[in-house]
Amino acid sequence: MNIAVGDKLPNVTFKEKTAEGPVEVTTEQLFKGKRVVLFAVPGAFTPTCSLNHLPGYLENRDAILARGVDDIAVVAVNDLHVMGAWATHSGGMGKIHFLSDWNAAFTRAIGMEIDLSAGTLGIRSKRYSMLVKDGVVKALNVEESPGQATASGAAAMLEQL
Repeated sequence: MNIAVGDKLPNVTFKEKTAEGPVEVTTEQLFKGKRVVLFAVPGAFTPTCSLNHLPGYLENRDAILARGVDDIAVVAVNDLHVMGAWATHSGGMGKIHFLSDWNAAFTRAIGMEIDLSAGTLGIRSKRYSMLVKDGVVKALNVEESPGQATASGAAAMLEQL
C-alpha cells in the first residue's frame, strides 16, 4: 500500500529515546485528536538529513506550531540509540519526536520503503513529509530523490499550513 491523502495511518509502535529513557510511542498516541507534522529521512546523521532536512524543522519549529500544529516528529529506519544520539547532537531532544522505526514496520505499512543497499544503507525510508490530523493524512510530500529535501522540507510544509 502506498499511503495517500485521505488515508488513515496504520497502528504501529515506534521507539523513542527521551530524557527519561526509552519509551514506546504508538501511532494512536502520537496522532489521535492532534494535528501533527511528520517527516521521514533515509537515515539519521546522513548528510542531507543532518545538514538540510532536520535543521529546517528545528529552525521553523515555533512557526509550524504557531499555525495550529500540536506536534512535530521525524521518523527513520534507525535504531533507538542512533535516533537518541541524533536528537541530542542536533539539539532537537525535547523539541520534536525522534522516532525509531527500527524494523521498518511503519515505513513498509505505508509503502515508503526504499532499497538503498547500493549506498550501503539497506532498506530505509523514502524522504517525505506529511500533515496528519487525527491519524488521517491531510498533505503528503514525497521527494523524487532521497538526496533532496525540498518538497518535504520545513519551508514547503509551512506553505501548506
